[in-house]
Amino acid sequence: MKNLSKLLVIVLMMCYVTISAQMEFSLLSPDKKIEVKVSVGEKIEFAVLKKGKQLITPSSIAMNVNENVMLGVNAKVKNTKTNSVNQILQREVRQKSKEVRENYNELTINFKENFALTFRAFNEGVAYRFETSLDGDMKVNSETYSVNFAGDYLCYFPEEQSFMSHNERVFNPIMLKDIKEKQFASTPTIIDTKEGTLIGITESDLEDYPGLWLRGTAQNSLAGIFPAYVLEAQLKRDRDLMPTKRAEYLALTKGTRTFPWRIFAITNNDGDLITNEMVYLLSKPNQLNDISWIKPGKVAWDWWNFNNIYNVDFRAGVNTETYKYFIDFASKYGIEYIILDEGWYKLGDLLSVEPEMNVQEIIDYGKKKNVGVILWVIWKTLDDQLQPALDLFEKWGAKGIKVDFMQRDDQEIVNYYWKVAREAAKRKLLVDFHGAFKPSGLFRAYPNVITNEGVKGLENDKWETNVTPEHCVTLPFTRMFAGPMDFTPGAMVNVAKASFKPMFTQPTSMGTRCQQLAMYVVYESPLQMLADNPTNYYREPVCMEFLSKVPAVWDKTIVLDSKIADYVLLARQSGNDWYLGAMTDDKARDFVVDFSFLDKGTYTADIWQDGINADRNGNDFKKISVEVTIETKLNIHLAPGGGWVARVYKK
Repeated sequence: MKNLSKLLVIVLMMCYVTISAQMEFSLLSPDKKIEVKVSVGEKIEFAVLKKGKQLITPSSIAMNVNENVMLGVNAKVKNTKTNSVNQILQREVRQKSKEVRENYNELTINFKENFALTFRAFNEGVAYRFETSLDGDMKVNSETYSVNFAGDYLCYFPEEQSFMSHNERVFNPIMLKDIKEKQFASTPTIIDTKEGTLIGITESDLEDYPGLWLRGTAQNSLAGIFPAYVLEAQLKRDRDLMPTKRAEYLALTKGTRTFPWRIFAITNNDGDLITNEMVYLLSKPNQLNDISWIKPGKVAWDWWNFNNIYNVDFRAGVNTETYKYFIDFASKYGIEYIILDEGWYKLGDLLSVEPEMNVQEIIDYGKKKNVGVILWVIWKTLDDQLQPALDLFEKWGAKGIKVDFMQRDDQEIVNYYWKVAREAAKRKLLVDFHGAFKPSGLFRAYPNVITNEGVKGLENDKWETNVTPEHCVTLPFTRMFAGPMDFTPGAMVNVAKASFKPMFTQPTSMGTRCQQLAMYVVYESPLQMLADNPTNYYREPVCMEFLSKVPAVWDKTIVLDSKIADYVLLARQSGNDWYLGAMTDDKARDFVVDFSFLDKGTYTADIWQDGINADRNGNDFKKISVEVTIETKLNIHLAPGGGWVARVYKK
């Protein structure tokens, strides 16, 4: 009994030491509805609750650096610091709105091992990131990023097959436990608790570090994975730099730095994912002194329509005459830009223009017509010729570059994005990244990064059948949550889902004409494409009444009704005018549009709506005009795969 008593005392003492070494911290959002709990002991864990209900159960986070030094295992707290921010920011380039409220509470935990963890709790979600204060350079071997959920939730999982990817995926709904360990996805990824709460997962302030991907665990959790540092790569064609040997570490970087923010947007309203600004708010602030030259707008695009203009007296194709025709079209309808896509230069050499093309003549012609020219380039060729190529583009008077086919987000390629953004800004060139990973904050640090692909967009209609109405109405809640989305809408030949067939040279879209029009209101891209060919647009003057007027950036956004993967109805303000857009999946839907967001007075609403036969022929639409006031409640109908748009302006 005496020995047993001694043993109990020892056990109790051990328990006391363990318990006393465990430190607990709590951080509330400004509205006190979201709570982050942080536990520091043998490991660091965080949990997230909303209104007292646990959404994310204790989940481990750590970093392995240098010679297997674990930051986050048996870490010792040095001190803590708290902070609160509540202010209004003016966006450099309007996207959802011209003003953004930045309102959060912050907890920073400093550790004796020369690192820190900062948590921020917004009313719209939570985020955390690591910060290190180590001498010299450092090697990041791995990052522990685990997210354990409180249930077997539904996940909109953009599954990938390789780290070499355009990140153009379908967001397939799948239960967490059904996602196997070998299955992985790019981000953003959306979790639906099916109890009224959505969780959006992505990152921000990604610099000098690989991007975040997620893999399954066959449990109620997801684990972060990251593309390792590339040691050797093989170039295939002029554009596909395929990694052939990767290191056993993620990054070689500075020892003193901050790391990307890990974001969890949390909402009980699906539409809040559309208006969520956490990626912007957690980005590095604007790095440019002068941004007055950055002009958002619409752009006439050649590649999707294969330059298939007609009823002209010259041979259509990649030639000077064809692009002057594009410029004439853009000028007539007030479209700010055209793009010279693939074919204007001899592949492999940006300084060697194809003989059928006179780029200087095209740009000069555009200047006379008040239309800017954006030049498409292969990323690798641009990297090899960065300074002379950009200098030449500036000399010509080009307004921007469309950089294509990176297909990676390891540390080297992430750094490439920043380099291109910096060098382009020096020459007052806009940048549109295609073949790209999702936006991760660069668009705030360098506002000349005007838009970003990384989305399964309209171009896929040329070769596959996956750009369905359901996919199109899922994107505003998923991919667009991360930032600007260059979907490239605007098809003027529209067919029902059952009749759709991919065609490379004369492509069509699935769904109705009005769904294509609605994308210009629903989809956010400060450089918004018109994908079809000018001849087709000339034949559609009623649609061009809308497309010529609809802005590419917005002062304010209000989501009126929405459900992820099913439908969306929203209103966006630009100056004194409002634009409304609605989209539905494969189901016909009826809505009541409540105009109570208007100021007092009488307005005219020009409306483009699905025609009575739009379910059979997607080209069928009708334009009407009605008077509306703050009291108006308007019944509208959308055909399967349909859409609806309105321009509302004071009489």
